[in-house]
Amino acid sequence: MTNIAYGILWILARAIGILWFRYRVIGQIPATGGVLVAANHASYLDIPMLGCGMNRRAWYLGRNDLFPIPVLNGILQSLGWIPVRMGRLDREAFGKAISLIRDGKVVVIFPEGGRSRDGHLKPPKAGIGVIVSQTGCPVVPAYLKGTFDVLPTGARWPRWRQITVRFGAPITFEAGERKEKAETKQFYQLVSRTVIEQIAVLGDVPPPAGKEDQPQATPQGPIAGARNAE
Repeated sequence: MTNIAYGILWILARAIGILWFRYRVIGQIPATGGVLVAANHASYLDIPMLGCGMNRRAWYLGRNDLFPIPVLNGILQSLGWIPVRMGRLDREAFGKAISLIRDGKVVVIFPEGGRSRDGHLKPPKAGIGVIVSQTGCPVVPAYLKGTFDVLPTGARWPRWRQITVRFGAPITFEAGERKEKAETKQFYQLVSRTVIEQIAVLGDVPPPAGKEDQPQATPQGPIAGARNAE
């Protein structure tokens, strides 16, 4: 039943997007296998507009306080919402995401950890690196353009603007075996920074500024430890 409900909502979101927001999709995600999709987050429209741009059912990691109504919580979780407790690593939520990816499913994460208040990218959290290190899955960067213009934080009604979803090439990371805590942390940072930078490239926007954005000396060419999958 949940697959049928998800399919109906997919069709409705797609129809509304095309009719109201001149919705279009550029690129695609892999047709099979466990995949982690990482996207920018600036609007409540991001989940439905991202979801109807994929031809596979997806599960979504999101803040646990978004929907405080118990009955609604249960319905949304059955449809694919994975509530995440903020302020620390939620092992239960991330464990579910890891299990889904290992089972060949699609999981969506917003590396910024919450909606952007001004539409600009925020520094990423390390949680995405935890999932990658445990699964070795490819990460597909995605950029949602126009959702902030249509429904920014605090807006009551959507505006008539175009929405475009652009998917990039999958990125794979060579995690290897890590025994030192410092090396593990370094890998998490590598994953989060690489992904957020690729999201910025897709949107043709500046990468997020902040402490985590201090430049580091790197060789020319692909970032060490990561490669774009063909």
